[in-house]
Amino acid sequence: MMATLTRPQLPSTDKRWMIVQGTMRKHGYSRNALIETLHTVQQSFGFLDKDAIRFVAASLQIPPSQAYGVATFYHLFQLRPPGRHTCQICLGTACYINGAERLMGHAEKQLGIQAGETTPDGEVSLLAVRCVGSCSFAPVSIFDEQIHSYSKVEALDAQLKAWTQP
Repeated sequence: MMATLTRPQLPSTDKRWMIVQGTMRKHGYSRNALIETLHTVQQSFGFLDKDAIRFVAASLQIPPSQAYGVATFYHLFQLRPPGRHTCQICLGTACYINGAERLMGHAEKQLGIQAGETTPDGEVSLLAVRCVGSCSFAPVSIFDEQIHSYSKVEALDAQLKAWTQP
């Protein structure tokens, strides 16, 4: 007699878990669906928490350490809730050569956080990204999904102040 595979119970009754489950089902709960499923979780909830990673790992029958390893390896995955606003600074080669490191240092100083963190009040997340494909406009920064070419410290400072000062 063949044993029936039981899937783990959804982490909550939140309907967004049905979307995540749909992604896994679409791929036959294959181990190869890990990255796409993690993307679905992040798109649905904004970030990946430990419970979500454990649920996905159990559903796809992979070790939690493997799922966590993938989630921490790729910079597009966030393990903490994002801020209300997001400042991304490209640190790809062209941007780096044209002053992105200086921009990042200034943003870290102004916000009092490091790249990859969110301000304590939850207002701004600061992210370092690798090549956004706008190398001829370097350095590039992205404020809430809006790309800014030839970024300057003054413009960065003005945007950060607009987000953080009443």
